[in-house]
Amino acid sequence: MAEVTGIGGVFFKCTDPEALRDWYAEHLGLPVDNEGYVVIWWGNEVKGSTVWGPFPEDTSAFEWPEGKQWMLNYRVDDLDEMLAQLRSSGVDVSEETFEDVNGRFGHCWDPEGNRIQLWQPNPGM
Repeated sequence: MAEVTGIGGVFFKCTDPEALRDWYAEHLGLPVDNEGYVVIWWGNEVKGSTVWGPFPEDTSAFEWPEGKQWMLNYRVDDLDEMLAQLRSSGVDVSEETFEDVNGRFGHCWDPEGNRIQLWQPNPGM
C-alpha cells in the first residue's frame, strides 16, 4: 500500500501575499524563493519531524480570539531570542510563554492578524 511520507506544503489565502511573504522572511527568517514560496528541506543538519494533528471540534488547544480554525507552528532554535528579536522589530508578541513535555512555546501575530505559535522543542525531539 502507498503511504504519505510527509507534509508537502501548507497553503492559505491572505489579503496581500507579497507583503506577507516579505514579513515572514524579515521577521522569522523564512527563505522565500524566486517564485514566492518557502521551501524548507529536511536534511541531516536539523533532525526533526512535522506533526499533523486533527483536533476535536470542541478543543480548547487553540481557542484564539481571532476565531481561526487552524494554527501554524514553527520550530525555532531559541525561543527567548526569537521573541526578543520580534519585539525589537515591532511585532505583536504575547508576553506569555508556556512549557510542556514537548518543549517551550510562545506566540506572535503576523500583519494579517494570524496567530503564529513558535516552538522550541526539547532536546531529542
